[in-house]
Amino acid sequence: MWFMRNTEKKYYKIGDVAEILGIPCSTLRFWEDKFTVIKPRRSSRNTRYYTLDDMEKIKMVYYLVKVKGMRLEAAEQEIKKNSRNVSKKQEVIERLEEVRKGLLALEDSLKALQ
Repeated sequence: MWFMRNTEKKYYKIGDVAEILGIPCSTLRFWEDKFTVIKPRRSSRNTRYYTLDDMEKIKMVYYLVKVKGMRLEAAEQEIKKNSRNVSKKQEVIERLEEVRKGLLALEDSLKALQ
């Protein structure tokens, strides 16, 4: 999420977060009910406003639940107990995926030259 740290925007609506992270709005609302670590601010009209920190926590939840296949309760405990380690692992996986995409693009370019 390093690219977002440079933006001026401090709060994001649920639709923006869903688009940025590639997670359905319904999943974000469900996780908000199940995880105490995900608590976006709400306006007087009950509109959710997420910070970059909220999005980092959502990414940790995604990593633990969708990638590692943990149950919701276990994922919550892991985040509370060891959030720094979870965050680092999740960041490493993101970087490796970016490197993989770059290598695949390079491979495609080399094949096109032949």
